[in-house]
Amino acid sequence: MIITDTHTHLYSDAFDDDRAEMVERAIKLGVKRFFIPAIDSSYTESMLQLEKDFTEHVFLMMGLHPTSVKENYKDELAHVEEQLSNRTFCAIGEIGIDLYWDKSTLEIQIEAFKHQINLAKKYKLPIVIHCREAFDEIFDVLEEEKSDDLLGIFHCFTGNLEQAKKAISYNMKLGIGGVVTFKNGKIDEFVNQIDLKHIVLETDSPYLAPKPFRGKRNESSYIYKVLEKLSQLYGKSVEEIADITTENSKAIFGI
Repeated sequence: MIITDTHTHLYSDAFDDDRAEMVERAIKLGVKRFFIPAIDSSYTESMLQLEKDFTEHVFLMMGLHPTSVKENYKDELAHVEEQLSNRTFCAIGEIGIDLYWDKSTLEIQIEAFKHQINLAKKYKLPIVIHCREAFDEIFDVLEEEKSDDLLGIFHCFTGNLEQAKKAISYNMKLGIGGVVTFKNGKIDEFVNQIDLKHIVLETDSPYLAPKPFRGKRNESSYIYKVLEKLSQLYGKSVEEIADITTENSKAIFGI
């Protein structure tokens, strides 16, 4: 059984004291594939080091996170372009719109999102979308930029069934993580109405730890709790869910 964590911030300083041990715990449980989203240029060096340390298991994305779209966003986008021109990445991400922390940057967030979608088209890469309190704005951009060769993952999906179906209509898989185990998460109420071919697993570690670890540091080995919950909701074995979602991740990332 191979489990794929399609979204984990392994470079986070939350793992500085036990990163190697944490990765090893996950690998022993069957988590053999870790996909690493970018945030901004300050994390690039740490990401490249991760790849060196765990070459067989770690795959890097490149992009500018919407909460890092500030006054210097054009310099940050130039860094993204420079990195893409220098080497291969598995996706453009995480990119998108976040209106939880700062609504005043919406205009430049949209500009950065569109710019990076066009980079994805140029380099024939999938996108990994961050959406927080911004479904309408994200869907407006996707409607404008949609094309047959644009695909990706709606990371940390927290919408409703209608929004899930709309995301899927834009060639997006749904990234399902710890929220599906929360009492008030609501995803568990409808996710089994979504065909498993549209689902990938993620942790977003060190954030959003599943029950019974909610409120604590999340790590990739905890993805097993997400697997168990989906196994219960879909009435399929943990192994079958792991196999299907890993195949789905391969269809997106080409790895």
